[in-house]
Amino acid sequence: MNFAYSPKVEDLIRRVSSFMDEHIVPRQRQWHEEVHAGRYPVSFMEDLKALARAEGLWNLFLPHLSGDEPGTRLTNLEYAPLAEIMGRVSWAPEVFNCNAPDTGNMELLHMFATPPQREQWLVPLLEGKIRSAFAMTEPDVPSSDATNITTSIRRDGGDYVINGRKWFITNAAHPNCKIFIVMGKTDPDAETHRQQSMILVPAGTPGVKIVRNITVMNHVSPEGHCEITFTNVRVPASNLLGEEGSGFALAQARLGPGRIHHCMRSIGAAELALELMIERAQERKTFGKYLHQHGTVGEWIAKSRIEIDQARLLVLKAAWLIDEVGAKAARKEISMIKALVPQVHTAVCDRAMQVFGAMGVSPDTPLADHWTWGRALRYADGPDEVHLQAIAKMELARGKERLGATAAYLTPPLRD
Repeated sequence: MNFAYSPKVEDLIRRVSSFMDEHIVPRQRQWHEEVHAGRYPVSFMEDLKALARAEGLWNLFLPHLSGDEPGTRLTNLEYAPLAEIMGRVSWAPEVFNCNAPDTGNMELLHMFATPPQREQWLVPLLEGKIRSAFAMTEPDVPSSDATNITTSIRRDGGDYVINGRKWFITNAAHPNCKIFIVMGKTDPDAETHRQQSMILVPAGTPGVKIVRNITVMNHVSPEGHCEITFTNVRVPASNLLGEEGSGFALAQARLGPGRIHHCMRSIGAAELALELMIERAQERKTFGKYLHQHGTVGEWIAKSRIEIDQARLLVLKAAWLIDEVGAKAARKEISMIKALVPQVHTAVCDRAMQVFGAMGVSPDTPLADHWTWGRALRYADGPDEVHLQAIAKMELARGKERLGATAAYLTPPLRD
């Protein structure tokens, strides 16, 4: 494994960093003011997106583009440091058309859509003209196991009819969200992992109702984490994504890269929190000492540096494995980073908030927002416990293959 950045990636790191410093960070206050005033999308977003695209900083997340799709061809390993930089500002990824859940949806459409579906939905998504949502999670079942979903997708002549209830559907409140990728059951009697299918539901289709935009830790996201009902929603059979019964497999193909992108951005948020903590600790005095001169704060800084660097290396390893052997073969490493990184994210943000005192929980720093999202990530794309169980299962299976191999290391008991 060689994680050294190539000259191409070093150049992109410089360019993305410069773009962030020149065009995004200075607009933080304006973004908050407009969002809190109910103006969303914000007035400058389309201008920034056009500028990023003109500078070639566009669709950086998608590794294998065909010649007619706009973007830069990067591996997952090459994309990692760029996603980290974007993760320092919560709304920055949209500027580069690298925002969730659109990235995962574009990858799904890129891999499985028919030519007409690609033309209707993938092309405008790649061009940043529309936004999308992925509707899988349901309130009435434990959706960490996707086989539990109950939304019905029933064939009726040349159409499918959809009935069900979803929630925490990101992007659903965005005015430019034009398409939902909905996961439901087409055949409840089939083998467990062949019951599910995915279907494309245009926003505004009769029967689609956004019930509410659910707050996250009392924080309102303008793009939405919505509860949605689908009541006798009718779409053409040609809107099926992939084949009937392929929904579970498609979900797994989507979630692998999606999880690692979340982790890449989380590293950036944690890095920013540490930088803020260090600066505050060198400026603020209590009891006649700078904060960093108090043993506890110095220890927090050291622990945060160690934890972030450990997490980053594990994320880079997972990205490298996906590039080398695919997401399915890298599933243990993907689960490992998904269980680890959000905890590092929240721990570092929590320490930084404490160093800032009351200011740390105010909107005068980005720490409270970053902490909130880090905490939510411990559920998103599977809760910690599910990933830990998956890791343990794979380790135990590996242990069975080597059963008895450690016997030589045991010291036999002494006998008289």
